Amino acid sequence: MRLLVSSVVSLLAAALAAGAAGAVAADAHYTLDAAKSTLEYQFTQAGALNKGKFTKYAVTLDVAGDAPSKLDVVIEMGSLDTGDKERDDTLKTADLFSVAKFPQSHFTSTQITRTANGYDAVGKLTIRGVTRDVHVPFTFSPANGSLLGQVTLRRLDYGVGQGDWKATDQVGNDVAVTYALHLVAGH
Repeated sequence: MRLLVSSVVSLLAAALAAGAAGAVAADAHYTLDAAKSTLEYQFTQAGALNKGKFTKYAVTLDVAGDAPSKLDVVIEMGSLDTGDKERDDTLKTADLFSVAKFPQSHFTSTQITRTANGYDAVGKLTIRGVTRDVHVPFTFSPANGSLLGQVTLRRLDYGVGQGDWKATDQVGNDVAVTYALHLVAGH
């Protein structure tokens, strides 16, 4: 009887240890719930702060163990919306985003590290056919699938501003991009 109890206790301990190890090492793949997400940007034009958003984009996040391991974002540039049709049409032209030639922008991480405030995704961002290394800071909560953050990009680094639009006296060079994404775990 004592041997049986000892064996059962050993089996239970092994099962619990395996379950705990499995919980820590669980991998997950998250995809965007677009209806609950926002991808917005702010820029200055003629000294005034202007805001806009993208309405079509895809986001995936892979988690290995207990930490994000891969972030991928694809933005449909034609979905930009500043609330002003004339401005939107201008932003889509060859001198700015050149949407007809470059319909998508893409970020893919090459490394994600934990920081004091969350995570830092280092990777390649391509806008208008120009690819640069960037750091994308974010927080992520697997419990509710929220991925939040903000990054400032310099539009001229990506050629967004040709001809008269290269000047920064009317349109600022810095663009703040804010993301409040809701991700759903899948397999």
